[in-house]
Amino acid sequence: MAENIDHEKVKATLSKLVDVLKDSHKGFTELGKHIKDEPTRLFFLKETQERANFAGELENELHRLGVADVHQSGMVSGTLHRAWGELKANLGGGDHALLATAEQGEDVAKKAYKLALEEHLPADIRDVLTRQQTHIVASHDRVRDLRDAKVSS
Repeated sequence: MAENIDHEKVKATLSKLVDVLKDSHKGFTELGKHIKDEPTRLFFLKETQERANFAGELENELHRLGVADVHQSGMVSGTLHRAWGELKANLGGGDHALLATAEQGEDVAKKAYKLALEEHLPADIRDVLTRQQTHIVASHDRVRDLRDAKVSS
């Protein structure tokens, strides 16, 4: 039985995730510059590379689906953009404020993957997204735990 997949919808779904990942990359880069706790700072710098790698994987899938130019603009979720925008406002608020902002951004990334995986996707793309989602959820939980540890310290 042949799958009845709307490839345009798959392309749009992957494009949205690329935007989310690129926005996360930018936010994590800023966090890596401003977090004072060294292990936490290194975590965010490592995550910038993960997000770039994930975006690259999805861009490769888009190329495979026939999208020649995968540079995205103007599609970033308003919520994610606002969450990372708050980062700049919280730069003077210490690590806890920065981590709280990071968790908001991670909430949006988690939701984006959840919604993407609700779509009718080819199995190979679903596998990539499921693997990436597992990492995104673990990263969210780590950010949440780091934030909570800053409250008690």
